[in-house]
Amino acid sequence: MIAVSNWQRSNGFYRDVLGAELVARESGWASRFGGQQLNVHGPGVSAGPVARIPVEPGNSDLCFVWDGPITDAVVHLGERGVPVEEGPVERDGAGGKGQSVYFRDPDGTLLEFISYQ
Repeated sequence: MIAVSNWQRSNGFYRDVLGAELVARESGWASRFGGQQLNVHGPGVSAGPVARIPVEPGNSDLCFVWDGPITDAVVHLGERGVPVEEGPVERDGAGGKGQSVYFRDPDGTLLEFISYQ
């Protein structure tokens, strides 16, 4: 789960940079990535009663698998005006050793693309 401060800005970022399918909910949005869904809390959405301590915008850290070479991820981010904060660097991920780049969403949430190629 992530929290955002501005639906329009964040929806555009997650759609255009991460390739999310935006799903309108009763209040707010979710982002789908194939068979995975990222729940998004933002203006007008309450995290209760499930979240004991609601996530604040910028407080999350998420990793997404990049299917091609990590250099392509760096180009992809650059073309969208998203600065790389660190990388490419070698990291251990769910799929073993890979190459990662780190960047942030508009609220400061730390994001990572990892390539296992």
